[in-house]
Amino acid sequence: MSAVWDFADFDDHEHVHMFRDRASGLTAVIAVHSTHLGPGAGGVRYWHYPQRAAAITDALRLSRGMSYKNAMAGLPMGGGKGVILADDGAAKTPELLAAFGRAVESLGGAYVTAEDVGITDADMVQISKHTKHVSGLPVASGEAGGDPGPLTALGVYLGIKAAIREGLKTDSAKDVRIAIQGVGSVGGGVARRLAAEGAKLTLADVNLARAKELADELGAELADSAAIMEIEADVLSPNALGAILTEASIEKLRVPIVAGGANNQLATAADGQRIHDRGIVYAPDYVINAGGIINVALEYLGQGSREEVESRIHLIPGRLAEIWAESKASGTPAASVADRMAQKLIGRG
Repeated sequence: MSAVWDFADFDDHEHVHMFRDRASGLTAVIAVHSTHLGPGAGGVRYWHYPQRAAAITDALRLSRGMSYKNAMAGLPMGGGKGVILADDGAAKTPELLAAFGRAVESLGGAYVTAEDVGITDADMVQISKHTKHVSGLPVASGEAGGDPGPLTALGVYLGIKAAIREGLKTDSAKDVRIAIQGVGSVGGGVARRLAAEGAKLTLADVNLARAKELADELGAELADSAAIMEIEADVLSPNALGAILTEASIEKLRVPIVAGGANNQLATAADGQRIHDRGIVYAPDYVINAGGIINVALEYLGQGSREEVESRIHLIPGRLAEIWAESKASGTPAASVADRMAQKLIGRG
């Protein structure tokens, strides 16, 4: 296997660490992309990868995205990401979580971990017993912190509303046809907010039972998780895993807007140009989905209440509007505009 700096997604990362704890079965990667603005902050995901190299790629891509996300959200945090490999029959045990906590602690504060795919706030409590560099813990009502999912959903909802204004020239989601891929903590929260406003929803999830239950609750249509990428609608909202916008999938899109909470939606940098060339309004994912990290970062920094968190999340539509305005003025894809803004903020512009 290639050395880590030979990976296509290695982007002058400051640290990339591999951890193995035989006693607990932990196999993990922690990548720290930048600490220019502060400690590298980003969640840890528990996921099965067909090859271990794919876990390294995911950590590299996600940590870079966190650098950009934190910078664009105005947070004094850098970018990092953890990945725990859920393979070889390893169970997510207290011992495994403890081993991951010790791994985080060994980095001396260069990385601050939080909740991501496959990890719960209860898991974060277990991890916090072994490191102080952790956020997303249960908190009292009205305080910053806790499960980041609902706050990410709030930001994505507000971002979709901004995209509807940009692409459809209307301030309301009523009767707007929105296809949502992934209805977990984030996508489900987005769906409920949009349904309450009268949007016409089509839902899809790899967990069909979860999608059907929510569709029945909201009076929405159901679609296959892959087929929803080709559905005719006003908005496609990806809220599952990333790399779903490829040369092939972009060609088949039948929507004027793509706006969702999934990380790393563009499979390659060239796909940002492809979606721009099709005239599709695209909301850069690390801008629209920043609500969760705003929540847990303010918790970690001890700087805010839930009211302050939500106030900052309500700035997301303005950031998107700025990106789209620059994109139109310069003819540059929105994804590239956002990247350049973020790179300048982290001292790499």
